[in-house]
Amino acid sequence: MAGRLLLRACTTLQLARHNVAARPLQRAVATVRGVPTDEEQATGLERRALQGLKKGKDYYSILKPKDYAGTQEDPHIVPCIGTKRLVGCLCEEDNTAIVWFWLHEGDAQRCPSCGSHYKLIHEELPH
Repeated sequence: MAGRLLLRACTTLQLARHNVAARPLQRAVATVRGVPTDEEQATGLERRALQGLKKGKDYYSILKPKDYAGTQEDPHIVPCIGTKRLVGCLCEEDNTAIVWFWLHEGDAQRCPSCGSHYKLIHEELPH
């Protein structure tokens, strides 16, 4: 605060000596190019996620997953970086117990309790 007052006083005094009208100091809100966009300002993990979304990939599961019917023709898709994955199925909405089973790569497999179909899809990590 004191620095601002001192700078303003010195500027006003110098301009008064040269018979020039004093004008208020202005601060730049943005650079010459304008306010940076999210893509220009993002760094690290956020930048990787935005670049992946531009390519149409959802590497970090940010978006809501697509709804699948769970039938053999339209199974629930489960992404995996290996050849098998442990899957939990809530067979009914109000069920408190989760049915766990191993899902292996290949054809769609059924939940042992409710019969919903799941299919393992191999995905690569972004790094």
